[in-house]
Amino acid sequence: MKFISVVLNVVLLAFLVVARNADPAEAPTVTVKGYVLDSACAFTKGLDKPISKQCATSCANAGSPLVILADDGTIYWPIADTTPSSGQNPKLLPYAGDKVTAKGKVYQRGGSKAIVIEKIEAAK
Repeated sequence: MKFISVVLNVVLLAFLVVARNADPAEAPTVTVKGYVLDSACAFTKGLDKPISKQCATSCANAGSPLVILADDGTIYWPIADTTPSSGQNPKLLPYAGDKVTAKGKVYQRGGSKAIVIEKIEAAK
């Protein structure tokens, strides 16, 4: 019986740790440096950077969500933190195909990362 109690306490502790780390209010603010490219090319073509500014812009204008491919290979999905939510292509379109520095809160779920962009500018 004591073994079951210990196991339940460990499971409860693990649940509390996960729940605390998943708290959106606890999302860290980070700075990400990388290229803005369309999500389809980031995944299907395995690109390290966009083919061209024109290509990234054309894909975005056709409806492909733009993402930030960080220097370390991590893909950040730009999201809004509002309800109702909105697409972030208008914020990223001026930088399509370019290298940027973006600052914002980063959220992680499963293997995906998303960023609520507070500031974005061309990388220096």
